[in-house]
Amino acid sequence: MVHLIGAPFDLCSPTLGSRLGPIAVRMSGLGNALTRLGVAWEDRGDIAEVDADIPDYQGRVEAAIPVYRDLRDRVAQSMKGGAVPMVIGGDHSLAIGSISGALKVHGSELGVLWIDAHMDLNTPDTSPSGNIHGMPLAALAGMSTGPAKNPEQAPILNAAWKEILSDIVPATRLDLTKTAWVGLRDVDPGEVANWKKMNAGPALTMQDVDRDRISGVMEAIDEWAHRVGVSKLWISFDVDSLDPFFAPGTGTKVRGGLTYREGHLIAELLCEMFRDSGRPMTLVGLDVVEVNPLTDQAGETARMANEWVASLFGNTIMGAQI
Repeated sequence: MVHLIGAPFDLCSPTLGSRLGPIAVRMSGLGNALTRLGVAWEDRGDIAEVDADIPDYQGRVEAAIPVYRDLRDRVAQSMKGGAVPMVIGGDHSLAIGSISGALKVHGSELGVLWIDAHMDLNTPDTSPSGNIHGMPLAALAGMSTGPAKNPEQAPILNAAWKEILSDIVPATRLDLTKTAWVGLRDVDPGEVANWKKMNAGPALTMQDVDRDRISGVMEAIDEWAHRVGVSKLWISFDVDSLDPFFAPGTGTKVRGGLTYREGHLIAELLCEMFRDSGRPMTLVGLDVVEVNPLTDQAGETARMANEWVASLFGNTIMGAQI
């Protein structure tokens, strides 16, 4: 059973509009696609929406905390009931809440596959922008921080960081050795330093995709999952992992991303991994984030997101493999 959980929140992104992502993805036929694949699903509605008219930095950061807490609890409740929660965002900072919920249930067994143009491993003292949407993995890992770079942001952001680590993220933090990245092409120096310091999992960039192709990249992911013992996997899929030509409707565009077919092959190979009895790894939940209808072209990105999810759940060119 898949539980759809909408998360219409975008205040921790520099570009508003991804709060409309959940309704766009639903209206583009996500439920019908799952039904055609024989996947049982239930729409569990949305978390409470926050007023978009919060212009100041402090108000936006403070509004995020209850959103993450609500999402964490909804994800944990869904998992405890035996379902696979699919969080439809919203900006990528929502992973602080969704993956915290998975950590509450699965603890140290949990691994994360982060499919994104961005590493999202900044801490307040390494972030050039101070936007929390670039920090979720660092928060989930419980990374310490010095004062934020921007003196005006520092008191607000550092206080929020302390609250996230003490009140949102569970005591069992995300083990970054059990975290891997695919599709990276816009990474800050501070994130690279944090990655090295935490001895984190493979960070596979678009250069790796160009050199090794998707089959080689996913073989590396499979080897990593076996080596570190990932038995429960959360996938966090940001539509900006695709090139803007294929996914124009996102506020975090970076040229040179995955093609449509490369993105789908990742999903198809992941599906094969989950269904292979020789690979003891199960999908426990996923994020589908950063769909922004305000920057989209005729709903193309929402449709692409639905099609990607369908591939993850078994759709292939020659028909669904149930």
